Amino acid sequence: LTPTGSTSTKVELRGNVLLLECIAAGLPTPVIRWIKEGGELPANRTFFENFKKTLKIIDVSEADSGNYKCIARNALGSVHHVISVTVKAAPYWITAPRNLVLSPGEDGALICRANGNPKPSISWLANGVPI
Repeated sequence: LTPTGSTSTKVELRGNVLLLECIAAGLPTPVIRWIKEGGELPANRTFFENFKKTLKIIDVSEADSGNYKCIARNALGSVHHVISVTVKAAPYWITAPRNLVLSPGEDGALICRANGNPKPSISWLANGVPI
């Protein structure tokens, strides 16, 4: 089984294509199966290539992080490998701040919600000066 050993790790960026490969040898030729431990493979974004040796998940998000197991099995036995996947993300807007026009003495609120992995810090500045 390639990769060798029982576990390996993979880091991918949010929005990219995640490719995991698992190549098994044996006679009779083993059948490969993929599972996500503690979850489901995303039905509409998961594809298999190269006789299921490659698992492809398009447009990955942080929810796709986790342990993916490939299992190779034939009539004589089975072997497996776990790939621990971490999806990192540059900061992105959940709610971007919007322009606000106020009259003198009027109150207003600016809302800024961002996410990422690692979680981004948010700073407020007025005319380039921290508030």
